[in-house]
Amino acid sequence: MLTYETRDISIELPDARLRLRPWQEADIGQLLEAVHESVDSVGRWLPWCHTGYGHDDAVEWIASCRAGWLVGKHFAFALFDVDSGQLLGSAGLSQVDPLHRRANLGYWVRQSRQRRGVGAAAARAVARFGFEQLGLLRIEIVVLPHNRASRTVAEKTGAAFEAIARNRIWMRNSAHDAAVYGLLARDLA
Repeated sequence: MLTYETRDISIELPDARLRLRPWQEADIGQLLEAVHESVDSVGRWLPWCHTGYGHDDAVEWIASCRAGWLVGKHFAFALFDVDSGQLLGSAGLSQVDPLHRRANLGYWVRQSRQRRGVGAAAARAVARFGFEQLGLLRIEIVVLPHNRASRTVAEKTGAAFEAIARNRIWMRNSAHDAAVYGLLARDLA
């Protein structure tokens, strides 16, 4: 059972370097800028990040995030630099399974801010939220096997590599194997 009041979308997660909060309509412009900057890096692994990503896509994403939050199925956080206010990316919990108290953790960081620890810091903050506020027992991080950057973030978060799962991800109209990492609350210590 989820322990968090899912209708509270005014939450901010604590982190010294980052401001993490649910997506808002006011983020559309910065989201478009970050996506277009990141097509070469993020787009390689996440097909939604492409050159044709437009205003309607951003509006739909933010509306979907807010709706998912309200029903307790998707808790997506926008990541901002504390000092500059620049949007750095996103991290969130999706595929929330209240019966088994587990969820998937996903993240992306805009190209100009990659390899600076942003992804790992955000992933840890969102995982803490999942364990402490939602009452999750397990969080999975599922990435394409050759996505070294995302695998490194998973490892820095404390997640344990568990398997290469066959046909685990459906992407670009075909099934792909995926590296599966498991994260428990005690792994964050």
